Amino acid sequence: MNKQFKRTLITSALPYANGPVHIGHLAGVYLPADIYARYLRLKGEEVLFIGGSDEHGVPIALKAKAENVSPQEIVDTFHYLIKKSFEDFGITFDIYSRTTSAIHYKTASDFFKQLYDKGKFIEKVTEQYYDEEARQFLADRYITGECPHCGNEHAYGDQCESCGTSLSPTELIHPKSAISGSIPVMKETKHWYLPLDQYESWLRQWILEEHSEWKPNVYGQCKSWLDMGLQPRAVSRDLDWGVPVPLDNAKGKVLYVWFDAPIGYISNTIEYSPNDWEKWWKKEDTRMIHFIGKDNIVFHCIVFPVMLKAEGSFILPENVPANEFLNLEGDKISTSRNWAVWLHEYMEDFPGKQDVLRYVLTANAPETKDNDFTWKDFQARNNNELVAIFGNFVNRAIVLTHKYFEGKIPPCGELIDYDRETLKEISDTKMRFDNYLETFRFREALKEAMNLARIGNKYLADTEPWKLIKSDVPRTSTLLYLSMQMVANLAIAFEPFLPFSSAKIKRLLNQPHLNWSQLGEIDLLPTGHAINAPELLFEKIEDEAIECQIRKLFDTKKLNELNETK
Repeated sequence: MNKQFKRTLITSALPYANGPVHIGHLAGVYLPADIYARYLRLKGEEVLFIGGSDEHGVPIALKAKAENVSPQEIVDTFHYLIKKSFEDFGITFDIYSRTTSAIHYKTASDFFKQLYDKGKFIEKVTEQYYDEEARQFLADRYITGECPHCGNEHAYGDQCESCGTSLSPTELIHPKSAISGSIPVMKETKHWYLPLDQYESWLRQWILEEHSEWKPNVYGQCKSWLDMGLQPRAVSRDLDWGVPVPLDNAKGKVLYVWFDAPIGYISNTIEYSPNDWEKWWKKEDTRMIHFIGKDNIVFHCIVFPVMLKAEGSFILPENVPANEFLNLEGDKISTSRNWAVWLHEYMEDFPGKQDVLRYVLTANAPETKDNDFTWKDFQARNNNELVAIFGNFVNRAIVLTHKYFEGKIPPCGELIDYDRETLKEISDTKMRFDNYLETFRFREALKEAMNLARIGNKYLADTEPWKLIKSDVPRTSTLLYLSMQMVANLAIAFEPFLPFSSAKIKRLLNQPHLNWSQLGEIDLLPTGHAINAPELLFEKIEDEAIECQIRKLFDTKKLNELNETK
């Protein structure tokens, strides 16, 4: 039996505030989340779209040490840069906050304390590496050494970035502290663990039986984790950057970032709506959807649900439509190697072209498998689809209406069979649209939107109103009436995907009030309604601009190769 929901809570993975955001982040998480939020709002549904920066953890602490600044200075810089990038690309968060806020510290501390008071944690004393010179325990990333698999002498205690193998610090050959350079020693330390293994049978029921409709990549990864058997996971660590563990005997310990970060969804909701936040997190008629990348599946499908279940009063996610990864020109995107297209740099190089990138990333979204972004494909999709199909149809319809009917919607006469066939195609598209969007198949939904533009282009090309005007004004009037209704339909259909272009079409049509329920209708612009003068929606991107981007990447690759040989 399908549940009935009154509202939808949308969360998107908190980007890590030790660098800017790139096209992989946008394609994998934030674009699909924004498309879905916009779609639901267009339908008139109650939606809350939560975002924020993840600002704790070892990489930030390491970066601060390397640059001789405080961790707060690092996260302040990148939080505001990330926030502006999202604003520039029209990501419609209801709130975009951060995990260094006072509200978050309180919320995360309270959440830990509730689980602690209910006896949901187990305490364990283990041995970990300790830097006697720096007088602190070393997190995995603070330990470097030789990789036992490939011999890379600069492997980290959690992973070798040369061969990609996951490691534990004790596997490293000749380990040393990344802080002081000294050889660390093993020393006992106490931590609190969330016993995931105790929730295994519940997770099997909840995921494998109750949510078998989840995307195959998500369902498959969850099943694999469960089949391997779950282990208790530490919720605290020895570090001086993070939310302090709120216990008297926990000096020098903070909440592990994986535990603290998802609580950011809750604290950001409280910050946004302090008086009625609980309706979004504790009401059974709220549906929660997590938008994430595949590297976050285990945290959002296993770990965070266990945290919520252990607390006892929160709802659980209804769906987790995680995407795979986006590669760049055949190579994995890498922030450390600067192999990325950074959003803030894109805005400098292609001002006013946010929708072009939104279009290309959605059309090429890594929904079911890893996909590749290339600058040549970016150019081709802009020139051959946005300019030649979508923009061309909108412009021709508006130009012809101004030329022959003084910029006013002409009357609609008698329809012939070809008109009816065209209108049926539009109607059929609407049904497919809703199905694709409801099931998170945004690539397919975007194809349907572009198909509407193709239908319009074909309609004008086949009927040739510029020739017919000389002999049959009433028929020309009907053709342009229907063409302008199709333009209005395009403004609705593209709004979740290309909001800036959609807003521009509405301005051109002098019709700001169009909503999703009107999609497919042919009386959106009444006869006599005045439209504004035509403006081009898109412009061609020339070879020179693309060659400049490819050259920039090639220079990055050369520099990386040079650094690797040193």
